[in-house]
Amino acid sequence: MMFNKLGQTERTSRFWRFDESEDANDGPVALVRELSAVVWLHKYKLLACTIAGLTIAGLYAHSLPRTYVSTATLLLEPRQTAIPGQDAGPLQSLDLNRADSELQIISSERLLSLVFESLGLQHSPELGPQPPSMLGSILMSAKQALGIATPTAPGEGLSGMDNSSGPPSKEEVQRQAAFSNFGKHLSVRRVGQSYVIEIQYTSIDPAIPARVANAAVSGYIMQAVSFKAEAVRARSEALQGRLDALGAQVDAASDAMRRGQLPTIATPDADARIIGAALPPLTPSGPRGLLITLLGGILGLMAGSSLIALNFARDRRIVSVDELTREAGIPCLGLIPGVSEDRVAFAFDLQKDYVNSIRDLRTSIEIGCAALRTERGIVIALVGWNESKQVSALCVSLAQLIRGGSRHVTLFQSADWYDDHGAEDRAPGLTSLADASLSDLEGNRHVFNNFRGVMTVPIQSSGATANLFADFRHPRVAKLLDAARDGGDVLLDLPPLENSKDALALATHADVVLFVATFGKTTVGQVNSALQQLRRARAKLIGTVITEVAA
Repeated sequence: MMFNKLGQTERTSRFWRFDESEDANDGPVALVRELSAVVWLHKYKLLACTIAGLTIAGLYAHSLPRTYVSTATLLLEPRQTAIPGQDAGPLQSLDLNRADSELQIISSERLLSLVFESLGLQHSPELGPQPPSMLGSILMSAKQALGIATPTAPGEGLSGMDNSSGPPSKEEVQRQAAFSNFGKHLSVRRVGQSYVIEIQYTSIDPAIPARVANAAVSGYIMQAVSFKAEAVRARSEALQGRLDALGAQVDAASDAMRRGQLPTIATPDADARIIGAALPPLTPSGPRGLLITLLGGILGLMAGSSLIALNFARDRRIVSVDELTREAGIPCLGLIPGVSEDRVAFAFDLQKDYVNSIRDLRTSIEIGCAALRTERGIVIALVGWNESKQVSALCVSLAQLIRGGSRHVTLFQSADWYDDHGAEDRAPGLTSLADASLSDLEGNRHVFNNFRGVMTVPIQSSGATANLFADFRHPRVAKLLDAARDGGDVLLDLPPLENSKDALALATHADVVLFVATFGKTTVGQVNSALQQLRRARAKLIGTVITEVAA
């Protein structure tokens, strides 16, 4: 009955939680604090992703060809009607609709083809058919393998070509591809809502952009003046002087378009005034290496953050004392540095930090068990979620420290510890706790081992049959633990909760229970599941411990 009665420690472990009133109103501050902690924890990963992004983007920007841009501008003016016998006709209104119409005229295939032919760009290597990029080749191969796309024959699918007379010639295919690329390099736009039009051309050759932009302006002026000349010539009463003036403007614009320059004479009948000539670029305008590199760094940082966030959401591992305390709702009594299991027996001689952390853990346990401390010893149980020798190593170290304080200690430990480490003066036919649950021997008649001054006995039996039929809730187990408690403190190195329920059965005999989490391995879900099982078994859980993985 004494094991089913709620004591002070059990009531505390089952109902007590931290008062989080101080953090409840933090709001965004708490979120920023948590994000900062996560960023600082994964700072090396984020830094590596950022550097990788900067490096890849920098190499990509450096591999791109340098491009040059030239821009020519013209201003639309009110349209004048060419009336024979007069120098200028009445002005017609100029509105935004006309500005949009002039944009379409300048970017029309008719005008662009005139410029294209006048400058002889059909043989330009830059505008000719380009080999597909590596990424494009991979995507095309993948589409072909999946049956999504089929190989395209040369000249197939080119717009604007008449294939009724048979397949196009190689020269026609090259010309069509060059003209298509030429249209992609030239752009025409209005400056805001004004009547100013910019004609811009981009090329990898610094000598070409200014010629093309100026030729496009000259071609537009030639078309406008030619239209008026044809209108005047169609009238029977046309005056020769007016025709000569218009013809001179047309010839000047045509010659300028062929040379890639602006007309050398005034063109008042063009209904547009040139306000800016395209000049040869002095420096490349692209690619913008610094911008691409910075964008690559940002993308690398975002990619690293996304990966960390996804991993954090998928498998949240315990990486700090604060996180374990917040998730468990009970205090974390210690952070134990990593130490190899084969060096635990000598850890007190080799690692000062390890010794101090074990000492602090012992002190925290003593403070938590102050109300239970009597002339008899207390039973302290340590349990982890999965198979880990860190729990056994922690029990051995804690037992040695308690023994060093001139206090008798009995350690019930996992059987596999002896397979790896052995013990001093090991007794033949050692009886385990599992055997004790099946035998009628008195507690003082059981044989204990002496491991560096600590009396030890395995929990599991060497025989599979005894482990199968062992009942750790049997009164014989309670009597054996009471007999060991009469001599001093008792430490229970419980089996992992993941494998069996023996740990829960033994935890009910302990005065205090500590859950041991492994840094970077134990997840939040495992912690919550373990604590829920321990509380459901009415174990007297008072805190948690974090052990680091040994290097």
